[in-house]
Amino acid sequence: MIDWQRVRDLHDEIGSDGFAEVVDLFLAETGHVVSRLHDNPDQSGLENDLHFLKGGVLNLGFTQVAALCQHGESVAAKGQALDVDIAEIIQAYEIAQASFLAELPGQLSCHSSAG
Repeated sequence: MIDWQRVRDLHDEIGSDGFAEVVDLFLAETGHVVSRLHDNPDQSGLENDLHFLKGGVLNLGFTQVAALCQHGESVAAKGQALDVDIAEIIQAYEIAQASFLAELPGQLSCHSSAG
């Protein structure tokens, strides 16, 4: 569900000092899109929303969510936005986010001691 190697690579790329800030930014931005999809989905902007969400979640290693976004983006691009299962994407995001936040400290501490 989460590509922890991608997360560790991001951590290594930006360093410990900036990592928390970048994670907070990605979670805020992706969370905003997920909230909009939940509260007021715009079928005409769905393709763009899913594209943006896909990019953000890929940076956080949320591979399953990214795959669902990719599929939804493709469906919406064909003019079939009503066929996109937004609830599935939201649920996958919420599960991935909870797992990410719960497991992140352990993943990074294992990485630090191994590296």
